[in-house]
Amino acid sequence: MNGNHKIKVKTMKIYNSLTRKKEEFIPIEEGKVKMYACGITVSGEAHIGHAYQAIIYDVFRKFLEKLGYDVTYARNYTDVDDKIIAKSAETGIPADKYAAMMIEKIDAVMAKAHIGEPTLWLKATENIDNIIHFIADLIEKGHAYAAENGDVYFDVDSYPAYGQLSGRDKEDMLDGVRVDNDECKKNAYDFALWKAAKEGEISWDSPWGKGRPGWHIECSAMNRAAFGDQIDIHGGGRDLIFPHHENEIAQSEALTGKKFARYWTHNGLIKINGQKMSKSLGNVLLLEDILEKYSDEALKFALLSMNYRADINVTDDLFPNAEAHLVRFYTLIAAAERAFPDETGLYPAIDKKFDEAMSDDFNTALALSDLYGYFKEISHLLHENDPTARKMTNQIRATYGLLGLFCRDAEAYLREYGKREDDIPAEVKKIAEERWTARQNKDWARSDELRETLKSLGYSVKDSKEGYELMKN
Repeated sequence: MNGNHKIKVKTMKIYNSLTRKKEEFIPIEEGKVKMYACGITVSGEAHIGHAYQAIIYDVFRKFLEKLGYDVTYARNYTDVDDKIIAKSAETGIPADKYAAMMIEKIDAVMAKAHIGEPTLWLKATENIDNIIHFIADLIEKGHAYAAENGDVYFDVDSYPAYGQLSGRDKEDMLDGVRVDNDECKKNAYDFALWKAAKEGEISWDSPWGKGRPGWHIECSAMNRAAFGDQIDIHGGGRDLIFPHHENEIAQSEALTGKKFARYWTHNGLIKINGQKMSKSLGNVLLLEDILEKYSDEALKFALLSMNYRADINVTDDLFPNAEAHLVRFYTLIAAAERAFPDETGLYPAIDKKFDEAMSDDFNTALALSDLYGYFKEISHLLHENDPTARKMTNQIRATYGLLGLFCRDAEAYLREYGKREDDIPAEVKKIAEERWTARQNKDWARSDELRETLKSLGYSVKDSKEGYELMKN
């Protein structure tokens, strides 16, 4: 280990999709982490699913760095494939220019969401030579074959471990996989490494004629060029387990004879009001549209409040509720910063508990659930005029900034996103705070009395475990 590395926790556990269990994280090279996450195919604009995956692996990288690891994190853009070629034909924009245009748009909206950049950005079109050499080596080793039409296929039967990630056998391998050019293949389940060019399509010269790479080979070749034969963590959405990640394993391990990735990680999928998000259903939620209505912090708070391996159901109230929680939290942060402007101390117990939660398979859901208790205590401390309230908010900012939260000036955040409370008079807010304090002190009679006072003034209050919401009737 490099002498500068000091790993903060004794044990970090990660759920490995390959073994289907949590395992202690032990990188290939002590103190260093090589991590790759499959990025976006740039045939369309960035949607909430793209943002979710990018947020998850940005959090992975940042927490591993917090623990003391030297992390090299790579993401890719698939900038040539069937969908991009179809969009090129539809718009009349050459495929390479169309892809470049979409990458620029996607980069801009991801920056607006304040999602961190990877260490390395990889693009398929910048790795054509690496892809061709990878395929040629697979042919030489007997794991791939060139068809008469110029396509090149991976010979699935040549790799007996095929199916280890997804648990599929050959009888159900074709389920959900587009099958074409069967007459050119040894077996219907063999998959394309190189596709012969059709008239007018973008193409590159190769030993098998003009063509372009298949989707699966891109990630394997780019990984090898960036990291060598092995990486520590490979990630992506759960929909990529089969066939994409299964095929990556087969190609890479058939070529090198080495275990490709130590830990396979997969985030859950996005549903919209209980339905799978898809263009065919017309329910794709674009990231740009979300950020026009809600803060990037509300986006992150909502998405990270679930275990990353679980599916997320985006209901109509998901982001409004997340924003309401953050407004409540920022209100208390602002109060603490006004009350104790010179207090710079921290509250290390918050950071310790955060690290414990995150060390158990990046448990952001648990880490965020702790906030409700912290802010309940901060509210109590503010009423006691105790500067510990400011120490706690200082620590929350320092710790939860890793998740992209509490990074804004509190007063500015409230001016922009706390508009629902703007018209509530200060005296009404004060009564609501007094009632909340009474509830904390279990003074139910006083709490009920103040509720009636609020009602007489035209306001109602809704309690929850983290606080209350004040509403005009």
